[in-house]
Amino acid sequence: MNLIKIAISLIFLLTVSSLASLQAQEYQISLLTCDPGEEIYSSFGHSGIRVLDLNTGRDVVYNYGTFDFGAPNFVLNFAGGRLDYYLSVSTFDRFIAEYDYFQRSVREQVLSLNEQQKTELIQFLETNYLPENRAYRYDFFFDNCATRVRDAISTVLGDQLVWHDEVREPIEKTFRELIDEMVYYMSWSDLGIDLALGSRLDRDATPLEEQFLPKYVEGAFSRAEIQGDGPTRPLVGQSRVILDFEKPAGSFGAVNPYWIFWVIAIIFTAITFIGFKKGKLFIGFDVVFFGILGVIGLVMSALWIGSEIPSTKYNWNILWAFPGHLVLAIVLVKKTIKPWVLKYLLFALIMADAAVVFWILGWQSFHPSLIPLLLVLILRTNYLYYNLGKFKRVEK
Repeated sequence: MNLIKIAISLIFLLTVSSLASLQAQEYQISLLTCDPGEEIYSSFGHSGIRVLDLNTGRDVVYNYGTFDFGAPNFVLNFAGGRLDYYLSVSTFDRFIAEYDYFQRSVREQVLSLNEQQKTELIQFLETNYLPENRAYRYDFFFDNCATRVRDAISTVLGDQLVWHDEVREPIEKTFRELIDEMVYYMSWSDLGIDLALGSRLDRDATPLEEQFLPKYVEGAFSRAEIQGDGPTRPLVGQSRVILDFEKPAGSFGAVNPYWIFWVIAIIFTAITFIGFKKGKLFIGFDVVFFGILGVIGLVMSALWIGSEIPSTKYNWNILWAFPGHLVLAIVLVKKTIKPWVLKYLLFALIMADAAVVFWILGWQSFHPSLIPLLLVLILRTNYLYYNLGKFKRVEK
């Protein structure tokens, strides 16, 4: 009888222990997708992984989009592709409070993972959160807060995860077009991005590559399925809106490059016409114009040569914003010019024409606001080439 009681007690304890262990592994794991903010660093949205322990109530968000504005040489490291982001963990309430404060909508997709998959994902995240693992070299297009979330799920599920990208919107988009979707109305930021990043942005992005943007990760998750561990089921079992704010109407703002550059073009056209009629050069305008183009060219050259970001290479904006224009601006101030100046003006004219050809042929898409500046460059290099020698002595 005692043996029977002992056996029953052992079975009871093992059963309770197993149930407690099973209960301890009950989690709800979700993808959080946050709408863009008004600052350039937040204008592309954000993704995070929410892990809710249904037993203890512990509710945290794993966030791969953390960076330190106060880090030494932050701007130089960011531009040079040497900036590290890192994985951080915060409470769900604190995470949501920030987006509530900035009035950015947040949506949740609860994932249909089994308990083993949930456990493996949590272990994956916790391993990533170790001090020696949490930092990673940030790449805007291929390794960011959105791609890291996607890759975490892909790593855990492996071949069981089927994306079903064939049912997505079939329109192919380039990387530049995908960026424009997010910053179109932030005209100065959009211009800066187009100036800094080269022709590699003008190839079509694959469905997987589109997921550098959080909204495309959200769309991919909504289409995906889990197969091979039982009945096929959608990756997303339930969706809900956590915060919902009305999106502000898009506007370029009162001060934008579109009308400002056309005003500059009109001014240069007027002074060229007046100069032609009255026999004047108005060279001061050219000194400022070519000086600014030269400085822009120096920055683009530095990014091309010195940055570790592949997208800054092969930037054909340099055809019209050439660093040599800065030297031209300096020599135009002098009373005498050397013969090479006229040759350089012809070279600059040809380069500007080449930029237009590159644009038309689709080798690189330039920002639309640059059209009037290209016209000014073609106009003034042509005018100076034929008239500079009439007003300044050319050294022999």
